[in-house]
Amino acid sequence: MSLSISGKTAIVTGAARGVGLAIARHFVDLGAKVMFADADEARLAEEVGAAAAEEGNVRCFGGDLSQKLTLANLLSATIDAFERIDILVNASRGVVTSDPLNPDDEALEAMLAQNLVTSLKLSQMTAKRMIAQAEKEGREEGPVGSIINISTLAARRTQPELLAYSVSAAALDQATRSLAVALAPERIRVNGIALASVMSASLQASLKDNPDWRGTITDATPMRRIAPPSELAEVAQFLASDGAGFVTGQILTVDGGRSLIDPAPVPAY
Repeated sequence: MSLSISGKTAIVTGAARGVGLAIARHFVDLGAKVMFADADEARLAEEVGAAAAEEGNVRCFGGDLSQKLTLANLLSATIDAFERIDILVNASRGVVTSDPLNPDDEALEAMLAQNLVTSLKLSQMTAKRMIAQAEKEGREEGPVGSIINISTLAARRTQPELLAYSVSAAALDQATRSLAVALAPERIRVNGIALASVMSASLQASLKDNPDWRGTITDATPMRRIAPPSELAEVAQFLASDGAGFVTGQILTVDGGRSLIDPAPVPAY
């Protein structure tokens, strides 16, 4: 089983910080050509600007990825730089709290737009490019591409104040499965990674404001720790590689066992 992605070209969104940055950097270290994409152009330049200027396998793209034209420009910039696209990682996510009983709360629309629609549109556009690429190269068998969506355990757990975020994550998981079936005949695999107890950018910000939450999270995690983003990056490597060649439509959970715990203090069956 080969886990190599050396020589492949990847787009990673949300690549200015946290999980997206860790995945993009890990892919570069493995010999992949990587387009780091993010809406935060200043942070992107700060984190990756020097490498993009000095290294032939690193490029940056900043822009509002909620706009279809921006997504088209992202694909064009990737093709101009690297001539092809083999891997897409949709790691750009937003997390906001919301009032589940307030019909005027616009958080749901915002979360669906950022966490579902943008990833779905970019996946569709990238898949078309991957298919055209394979046809042009005359490749009638073998892998054509891999799409990976970064999701969350919140898609399966209920926290009322995270209704908008949870619904958008659940919708992304369903989109992952639907695209996996639609693209399987084209030899494009689509999978997701549901994270929890991983030091994402949003969790890091939350812990800065609420340091006591760290103990609550580790207590709820059987492995009794919060994982660095690098551990999730290695799972992304597996899904991107030919070693996962028969894996599609799956949402792999990376949570240190957190999803296995029954929150009730006593048996209630």
